[in-house]
Amino acid sequence: MKPAFFALACSFFLPLVCNAGDELTVISFGRADQQALTKAYYEPFQAQTGIEVRSYSYDGQMTELEQMVRSGRPDWDVMQVESRALRLGCRQGLFEKLDARRIAARDDLIDGAMSECGVGIFAWAMALAYDAHRLASAPTSWADLWDLKKYPGKRGLRRSAKYTLEIALLADGVAPENVYKVLATQQGVDRAFHKLDQIKSQILWWDAAPQPGLYLANGNLVMTSAYTLWVDSAFTTDRNVRLAWDESLYDVDSWAIPKGSPRLSDAYRFLSFTSLPQQQKVLSDALAYGPTNRRAVALIDAKRADSIPSADRNLRHALRVDAGFWIRYGDELEKRFDAWAPPACRQQTDDDEEYQDQPVCQDAYGNLRTAPGSARREK
Repeated sequence: MKPAFFALACSFFLPLVCNAGDELTVISFGRADQQALTKAYYEPFQAQTGIEVRSYSYDGQMTELEQMVRSGRPDWDVMQVESRALRLGCRQGLFEKLDARRIAARDDLIDGAMSECGVGIFAWAMALAYDAHRLASAPTSWADLWDLKKYPGKRGLRRSAKYTLEIALLADGVAPENVYKVLATQQGVDRAFHKLDQIKSQILWWDAAPQPGLYLANGNLVMTSAYTLWVDSAFTTDRNVRLAWDESLYDVDSWAIPKGSPRLSDAYRFLSFTSLPQQQKVLSDALAYGPTNRRAVALIDAKRADSIPSADRNLRHALRVDAGFWIRYGDELEKRFDAWAPPACRQQTDDDEEYQDQPVCQDAYGNLRTAPGSARREK
């Protein structure tokens, strides 16, 4: 029980500083973000409010959350979610519908950062990364990734319909604001695949976030789509890696409050605190994520701001990923894409015998491997 004098003091001061002894359970993806989230948000929030933040990580699956919410006894108070999970969870009643008036910085947030059930933590992006040492001139847009004459060499794309089909349409001249309108039609889908057909033989497919930076550093690629955070890490080992931000794709990870959280008021305080520009600056100083608060960008060192997705110059011609589109059309498009693109080889050796269980697959150098007896190995 709180001392009587503390309770009396709390009747005169703002509730934000009157929660000593309380605690808040925050769930995030962990990974490399955990230390940065602790420094930017958890520790300063606890120091300012007296509310202990208990942080845990999860793998992004919603099963446990759904069980807690359906039982009426959620143990989590705030959780990090990607756009797809946020939209689906909001629709299914797993998250609280937010009162935007309780988020202090709501008017300063970038497009997509404030939604029905979530508040953006940070923006991430996919952009064109290239090896400046191997190219005579710097590419500036996705159209350059298709220019095999001006920029000869292997280029990389994510082995997924999501992001790759958008990139193909952008390269074919579709304006960012029209990409999803076009891709929602059969003609638009055919157009995207036709565009990919033009460079299919020169594509090295990747599916793990670190791969583009490694492939560029190893000389396997001259340019590639890449998550900008991971390419930023590559700058420490390969100074030749550069980013072209025009027509980048961006999205946000968000905080959401599980439906029925018994600490709803404190959860709102946490969301509001983490939306403040000075706190978001701390996160972007540690990791090359973009603040969702526009005012935070002005606080960041100018050189550092060049490498974050939500800087005005990087966001100006960017395409915001439409999670709703991929919820509706994703399964169908991924099925077609998976049948069209060669799978990655599970073994990466020079012995063709190792590839017998995959009639055709692509190795780490972009070469197509064929199992002996299936067809002649294609270079």
